[in-house]
Amino acid sequence: MSESISRRRWFGMTASVGGSAAIGFGERVRVDAEESNLGAAEAFVPMRAITRPPGHHWFGYYDKQQFSDDDSRVLGNVVGFEGRHPVDGDTIGVGYVDLADGDRWHDLGRSAAWGWQQGCMLQWIPGDRWRSRPSDGGAGGRVVYNDRDGDRFVSRIVEVDGEPKDGRSKDSQSRGTDRLTRTLPRPVYTLDPGGAFALTLNFSRLDNLRPGYGYAGLPDPNVAVRRPADDGVFRMDLRTGASRLILSVERAAALPWHDGRDTSDAWHYFNHLLVDPTGSRFLVLHRYRERFDPSTRTFRGPFRTRALTGDVDGGNLHVLDPSGHTSHFIWDDADHVTAWTRPLGRPRGFYRLTDRSDHIEPVGPDVMPANGHNTYLPSPHGHWILNDTYPARSDRRQTVYLVDTRKLGEPRSNGGRVDLARLPSPPAYTGPWRCDTHPRSNNAGTQVCVDSPHRNGRQMYLLDIADVVSGTR
Repeated sequence: MSESISRRRWFGMTASVGGSAAIGFGERVRVDAEESNLGAAEAFVPMRAITRPPGHHWFGYYDKQQFSDDDSRVLGNVVGFEGRHPVDGDTIGVGYVDLADGDRWHDLGRSAAWGWQQGCMLQWIPGDRWRSRPSDGGAGGRVVYNDRDGDRFVSRIVEVDGEPKDGRSKDSQSRGTDRLTRTLPRPVYTLDPGGAFALTLNFSRLDNLRPGYGYAGLPDPNVAVRRPADDGVFRMDLRTGASRLILSVERAAALPWHDGRDTSDAWHYFNHLLVDPTGSRFLVLHRYRERFDPSTRTFRGPFRTRALTGDVDGGNLHVLDPSGHTSHFIWDDADHVTAWTRPLGRPRGFYRLTDRSDHIEPVGPDVMPANGHNTYLPSPHGHWILNDTYPARSDRRQTVYLVDTRKLGEPRSNGGRVDLARLPSPPAYTGPWRCDTHPRSNNAGTQVCVDSPHRNGRQMYLLDIADVVSGTR
């Protein structure tokens, strides 16, 4: 029996245990009857649902560590409603799927600080190496997620396999968990690769100016301030909780624009933070809107964006992309970023930008012609780009795909592109509560998890890409 056939059968058997149907190579699976006007779902690699009703499950953003270090556990969120913006008092469950135990769901806690696009920033803390499975008496890793504690947003650190101990925190007892929980005074946005610190921002301001990404329930104290000096990017120590402002909104807004535009009357904010693979530099999107009513917290018109990089202490600030059009990005390495943008004098597309320089070059314009959520697979498969698309206008299908950068431009290899799945998104999933697939790879680079609403509402699906990256397919 070949390895690929064994893998296909494993996917089918596990799916039956979990109560969800598996999808084999190229098999078409129709969406629910009420969505029969949509295009059919297609999978070109083995795929299965790893969550199912009751509840809608999803993870959120594409640049967070969703898989445990040994790739056996997949983090996720669960909620009982869809189709509207979260309001004060709405909570979600946080937990994980155990792939080694029939895709069994395990609760970790609840969060009152979340949005549809990025959940509650639930993620494994990097640097926590798994010593063994719990059944062997070993300790698991730690996860962090955002929550609300009275009049502030905070973050919780949870020992996944922690046991009750004398003197455990009052917070741990009140949340009804038997795991050791520690609360930090600020929420997190992104973590450094060593798990020592987090970078974060004001989620209330973000909710006002970019619904779907911030958190409802708490007012922004600077709601009437266009470019606050005491707000911006904060660095927080994950051990002590100590934090400090490393880049203020005012400082970013004061940086001149390439075309000399005056943004003094605009409303400035930050969105999307990511630390480079060495933990020494970070990237943040500086955005502004020209029209915002602080009394009603409503805005009009689009936002403008530029990408800024800097040292993780706030020094050596650099305008990486001044175009005003920076969108999804990922650090390739310590010196390069791949991002969707429209550089000055160039067409829209994915480009590779060199930090602290003006060098920029296109990446796969023929095979990645549309905006998507791009990452690189981990070593030894780091030459593969993992990406997706937004729903197509014709049939609302979202395509998840890989690109082998070694084959870019080779017509016989389709330019290195391999489509993994095309999953329809019902029309109700739009605006702030849309469900992007946000593909996330496991640590081995052999499996991909996506969020999709093509059947049973918003659920998580696992795609097996081992044959693709190994070259046997």
